[in-house]
Amino acid sequence: MEKVKVHISWLNNYGACCDLVPGCIATHKTLEGVKQGFREALEWHLAAMKEDGDDIPEALQGDYELHFALDAQALLHHYDGILTRTAISHLTGIPPKLLGHYMQGIRNPRKEQRERIVNGLHKLGRELELVE
Repeated sequence: MEKVKVHISWLNNYGACCDLVPGCIATHKTLEGVKQGFREALEWHLAAMKEDGDDIPEALQGDYELHFALDAQALLHHYDGILTRTAISHLTGIPPKLLGHYMQGIRNPRKEQRERIVNGLHKLGRELELVE
C-alpha cells in the first residue's frame, strides 16, 4: 500500500494539499475537518482526472493511505488549548514567546527548531502511552 503525503498548514484555517495532485486542496477550521475535506476533494479530483483522460499518479492508482504531515504552525495551533505554550516550552526547551511567534506565523522555525517541537511532543506521547 502506497503512503501518500498530504501537507497541512495553518493560516486562519487549516489547509491541505498534496504534491502529487496540484490543485487538489481542502480547508477547514478543524484538523479533522480538513483531513476529511481533503479525502473527499481527492476522490472528486481523481474521478475528474479519469473522466478527462488525464494521467493519474502511479501512487494513487492502487491502494494508498494518506499520511497527513502538519507544519510547525499547524501543529502548534492544533495543541493550543490542549497544552499551554509553557508546557510545550518545557517539552521542547523553546521559549513560550517564540512558540507564539511560530504559531501566529510571525516567524517560521528553522529545521532544528521544528524537530525540537516534534520530538518534544513525541516524547510526551511515549510517556502517555505508559499510563495504565
